Amino acid sequence: MVPSPARRASVIASRVGENPLRLAARPPLSHADRPGTIDSCGGQDQGPVVGEDALTVLVDLVRDDLEACNRAIVARMQSPVELIPRLAAHLVAAGGKRLRPLLTLATARMCGYPGSLEGGLRHVQLAACVEFIHTATLLHDDVVDESLLRRGLASANAIFGNKASVLVGDFLFARAFELMVEDGSLRVLEILAHASATIAEGEVLQLVTQNDLSTSEERYLEVVRGKTAALFAAACRVGGVVADRPEAEERALADYGMNLGIAFQLADDALDYAADQATLGKTVGDDFREGKITMPVLAAYAGSDETERAFWRRTIEASEQTKADLDEAMRLIARRGAICATLGLAARFAASAKASLSTFPASPLRDGLLDVADYAVSRAR
Repeated sequence: MVPSPARRASVIASRVGENPLRLAARPPLSHADRPGTIDSCGGQDQGPVVGEDALTVLVDLVRDDLEACNRAIVARMQSPVELIPRLAAHLVAAGGKRLRPLLTLATARMCGYPGSLEGGLRHVQLAACVEFIHTATLLHDDVVDESLLRRGLASANAIFGNKASVLVGDFLFARAFELMVEDGSLRVLEILAHASATIAEGEVLQLVTQNDLSTSEERYLEVVRGKTAALFAAACRVGGVVADRPEAEERALADYGMNLGIAFQLADDALDYAADQATLGKTVGDDFREGKITMPVLAAYAGSDETERAFWRRTIEASEQTKADLDEAMRLIARRGAICATLGLAARFAASAKASLSTFPASPLRDGLLDVADYAVSRAR
């Protein structure tokens, strides 16, 4: 039985009101690499500052395709089981950047695939597929994390309950696979099915590393690669597949998406300790309360003295927290320059993402994708 919205709202009010990879080896950041705060990082290069105009420009370049994708999303989330479209519509109505499907549309068009007005349909359907995979993972994640906010509004599980959220998430995953099969390409099915499995592996790995301060930076990045970046990579790669581009260009697009996804998640992890709730769209400090091991915590812990380490062990490893501990965690993170360390690392991955596009000729769409890589980092500043 779905709990009443009024009952769920009372829980939300009580909780929200609280104050709260296989990647190339790289040397760990030294303490000297971690100066400053989110506003002043001691001259550390964090890449160009690019606003949301970067997304607006890219959206404008594929506007007809994105509108067609949105229509496909609405059509495919329908079901005679009334709760399914109602719950799915709640998350769709909450907005979101549609970044992942936007990447599929933009990469396909950059590679020469025709737009929806010229008869191109595969990229639109696969962009909807990518969004369904993403939305399904959000529904499941909010249940696992017991999150009460999503995109600034009450999460689906807070309103409809955990059981309904999990089952509708399963429905959206099934819809995604229907779209893959309808596309008819085994290559597309291989890419997106593998990404779906990798996302699940990343979420389980995050669960395994939770509350474990001995987690290495490399292990943390493996989590990020799985739970976030794998879908970015797949979303970009299928754009090249539908345009029938050679394998080398497919790999370049996947590399762009992978590095962009890592930069995006690093910025998200920084925002959890540096943003206000309105900006973040969820309760600030959720990662801290859940004992998640993210780059800001790893950087702060690595530079801590023994007193500070005792604080982190109590709050993260032992999960013994008071209402004042989030403020103290944010103070220590700022003191050790951990936000700057995180954004500096994000900027490096964004730069790698941009370098991956060098194989493609200059065009407005390529420029838009380059700017989105910078935006992924600068939105956290």
